[in-house]
Amino acid sequence: MRIALDATYSVGENLSGVGVYSRELLGGLAASGFADRWEWFYRSQRYWRARSTPVPSNVRRRFLAEGFGSRSADLFHGLNQRLPRRRFRRQVATFHDLFVLSAEYSTAEFRARFAAQARHAAENADLIIAVSAFTAAQVTEFLGIRQERIRVVHHGITPRAIPAVARENVVLCVGAIQRRKNQAELVKSFAAMPGDWSLVLAGSEGYEAAETRKAIEESPAQDRIRITGYISERELAAWYGRARIFAFPSLDEGFGMPILEAMAAGVPVVTANRSALPEVAGDAALMVDAARGDELADALKLLAADEGKRAELIRRGFKRAKLFSWQKACQETLQVYGELIA
Repeated sequence: MRIALDATYSVGENLSGVGVYSRELLGGLAASGFADRWEWFYRSQRYWRARSTPVPSNVRRRFLAEGFGSRSADLFHGLNQRLPRRRFRRQVATFHDLFVLSAEYSTAEFRARFAAQARHAAENADLIIAVSAFTAAQVTEFLGIRQERIRVVHHGITPRAIPAVARENVVLCVGAIQRRKNQAELVKSFAAMPGDWSLVLAGSEGYEAAETRKAIEESPAQDRIRITGYISERELAAWYGRARIFAFPSLDEGFGMPILEAMAAGVPVVTANRSALPEVAGDAALMVDAARGDELADALKLLAADEGKRAELIRRGFKRAKLFSWQKACQETLQVYGELIA
């Protein structure tokens, strides 16, 4: 049996959430023994770079073209809500989020291109994997796909070595600086925090980051707010080790991997009560209406002042994070393959 996957997004050092998903799934599936051979396909922008990276002995690299090339594998899995125009005999597509369609979080050009790719993938996949029940509902709402064709497989969490450093009065937020992530509201809410606290926004600048920059410039606490830009895995682990509060007030997430990373690192979490975040956080985070600055400010002040509440969320967070693993994600993905191949 031969299983093919679009491995394009697994290549590189500064991987996005989709890149981490691709990397972890590819490695876990190849080691599963489910197939005799795995074929990792790469689109043109990554194919030549991928050839210099090692792969398991049961993996063959292939070039993925839209309209030509071998389609003889028993099943093809598109890992980023995208499928080639010329189809394979059986096809699965993973959908991570549809925020590009749900609100004005991107340029019109990107929105049109994304929408066309998403609709094509949804219509041509025999089964769809959604990374959350929230994303599954969006696939139905925006793309008209019946729930019977959708399987929910949650992301896992990658173990990270957290250095044994002293905790500091730091509110940490991890993610690209963009309007959807709502860091501008976080900056405004942070002004209500005591003067011995600092805010660290760990991420590179994305769509409409200027809104956050402007909020910082206007904040009375601007000298206690820092944007790190892109940071390495080692630097990120250090911030997870130092922070005393983790804030993730995103307005739209298909999953929300950083809140599980924070929980696993022993940082109490404040997050939004919308999109997929309640599904992922469960009862292990302080949930607020992140569009309301007063609620976010009150939650931050509560955790800053209440050591007992922080300890309770830390305990719940450790327990919650253990429910999500890439091994479990791989097993559930193989069950989807089995449905089609059977």
